[in-house]
Amino acid sequence: MIFGISNYQPSKSGHPTADDRQLLADKIVNIKSKLINLIFLVKIGNIELPDLPLFLAPMEDVSDEVFRYVCKNYGSDVVYTEFVSSEALIRKVKKSEKKLIVHDYERPIGIQIYGNRTEAMAEAAKLVNEANPDFIDLNFGCPVRKIVMKGSGAGLLKDIPKMVEITRNVVKAVNLPVTVKTRLGWDENHKNIVETAEKLQDVGIKAITIHGRKHNPKICIPVIGNGDIDNPVKARQAFEFYKVDGIMIGRASIGNPFIFREIRHYLDTGKLLPPPSVQQQAEDLKELLIKSIKNKGERIGILCMRRHMAHSFKGLPDFRELRICMLRTENFIELTDILNRISYKYLGYTMN
Repeated sequence: MIFGISNYQPSKSGHPTADDRQLLADKIVNIKSKLINLIFLVKIGNIELPDLPLFLAPMEDVSDEVFRYVCKNYGSDVVYTEFVSSEALIRKVKKSEKKLIVHDYERPIGIQIYGNRTEAMAEAAKLVNEANPDFIDLNFGCPVRKIVMKGSGAGLLKDIPKMVEITRNVVKAVNLPVTVKTRLGWDENHKNIVETAEKLQDVGIKAITIHGRKHNPKICIPVIGNGDIDNPVKARQAFEFYKVDGIMIGRASIGNPFIFREIRHYLDTGKLLPPPSVQQQAEDLKELLIKSIKNKGERIGILCMRRHMAHSFKGLPDFRELRICMLRTENFIELTDILNRISYKYLGYTMN
């Protein structure tokens, strides 16, 4: 028997009492719940994900291994590398090859590539396959002008047949699950995600990330929602209203990896955590700073931290001078001292 139903015993008279019937009803409800969880378990290929999974978005100059480590500790279930140019990979550009380094503690982790040439994308995918991430993601949604102008990223939304061709060839080239990140359409007049998602599913992708979700019974793969999810309430709304299988956090995590803990706590308990204090955000930045310097050296490590620092401590009064100092220094001791001064000056403040 399954899920403990064999433990059910009727009363000694052999006739079920009201209590017996209630006990059996409770067990049946429990069985149904467990069966539903089994049937609707979120999976990317054979990768099983926890209930209501949270994803850290792939972001250039942001989602490096240092930031991924911190976000993972704060509750991100799935992380991605910075996105990588397929052309740079096949030319063996060292900076791009370094982005393929993944660690076991990061799993499950995806490596995202972009490009507009079918052959280059398939060849790059083979190189990514050798790096052994858990899955490979195809970037069909980046709106950065220099990428779009070359027909890559969101530029491929103008040429759906080519997008499908690239995807089909990448799927054939690797033995890892392939996923796609894209948008609802090229513009407001061309929101064709339903048809596009069906075509991508037909050629073998195992999940798709888009802005929101339109109900479509033909889509059987997980749909991850992203776009402007910057607080726990919006995260829950994405699950409940759009019925997504997971949510992806991007810009809202920059300088604020704590957001993953806030969202997870709210999804699990229905209660909002108090906002982090200025001191807590300063300590988060120190941890990121130390790991960044250890990984990249003092100067480069600090430069890579500037995007996070620029998004930190928003809303604090009379902060302009300290912000300028924080973003200009290239010295670890000076930067640590500035963060300590911020903690002392804004004692008792929280980050709302």
